[in-house]
Amino acid sequence: MQRLIELSNLYFSLPTPTFKRYLFDKIDLKAKLIGILGQRGVGKTTLIRQIAQQYALPVEKMLYISADNVAQKLSDIAIEFSRLGGELLIIDEIHKANDFALELKTIYDFVDIKVIFSGSSALEIENSKVDLSRRALFYELGALSFREFVSIKLGLTLEPVDLKDLLTKHQTIAHEIKKSFKPLEYFAKYKQYGCYPFFTEGELSYNLRLNEIVNIILDSEVATIYNVESDKIATIRKLLHLLCSSVPMELNIQNLAKSAGISRNTLYSYLYYLKKANLIEIIGGNFKGKKLLNKPDKIYLDNINLYNILCENKNTGALRESFFVSQIKESHSVKYSTEGDFMVDEKYIFEIGGKNKSFKQIKDTKNSFVAADEIEIGSGGKIPLWLFGFLY
Repeated sequence: MQRLIELSNLYFSLPTPTFKRYLFDKIDLKAKLIGILGQRGVGKTTLIRQIAQQYALPVEKMLYISADNVAQKLSDIAIEFSRLGGELLIIDEIHKANDFALELKTIYDFVDIKVIFSGSSALEIENSKVDLSRRALFYELGALSFREFVSIKLGLTLEPVDLKDLLTKHQTIAHEIKKSFKPLEYFAKYKQYGCYPFFTEGELSYNLRLNEIVNIILDSEVATIYNVESDKIATIRKLLHLLCSSVPMELNIQNLAKSAGISRNTLYSYLYYLKKANLIEIIGGNFKGKKLLNKPDKIYLDNINLYNILCENKNTGALRESFFVSQIKESHSVKYSTEGDFMVDEKYIFEIGGKNKSFKQIKDTKNSFVAADEIEIGSGGKIPLWLFGFLY
């Protein structure tokens, strides 16, 4: 325990960024068991340290451990720390612990201590042998929004924009934002290295780190959580590259399965794994158990930075649509639409395109808008694509 306390003290002594991710204010600190899930590299560890500071506890009342660095049972550590007067236990990388769900249940039921834990977004919480859903509050931390990237990059205080305000007041909002920075200049930077907070540690090495993260997600997290053998992981990696080069509207499941050298059923399972790991986003298609049940409408990589390391030939249309979906999905429902590209919240129709994109396809559709790339300020129903990066 003494060694764990020493390492924990080092964790709490680290400098903590002042910028708070969009999820920070949504955490219910009264909960006894809090889970922060998300893709590796999105900033879960930093967020948890910021949350811990909100409890205003002396450092000796808090213990941080990483599940991949302890041999003892998590419940045994919790019991011993509680006896020493501990009040808050933080467990990082929970998916690395044996029987983590049972251990968390034991702590929740029998130990007088609060627990915050982080884990891979691929974690099968709902399918574990022990039901944690009635005990824990779960939150999902996504990639940086464009607003968050600019806020960190330039040290600005930029507030998120409500979707309804964005649709009705986008010209005024864009004019106001434009006073602080040049949107198109920094949107170009965001496309290159803006989706993960580690860009602050070096922009030149960003893609190398991102590639390493993807490899760890596949080789460690997906392989372990779904019991996938190493040769099958190579096939999943190949599938990612195939998806990268596919135009969403031309997605052919049968051809995709054939190119990957797998059956249609196996393809659906692999797509589920990639979706759960936050490496792809699927529009349409139903899920049951650990499998996608039917053909999805569109598939994108989870964020536009992934295209930089996985695609040899990037499709501009896919990039634009991927960005739109990545920014919308955090707080709104998004579905495929036969009238435009997407339907949001069962109400709004969006067509995504470049600066010359017209309303031809959606001109007779109520509540329809064009999200146009390469424009700073829009007019009427034509809204700058970058502005959707201010939704969270």
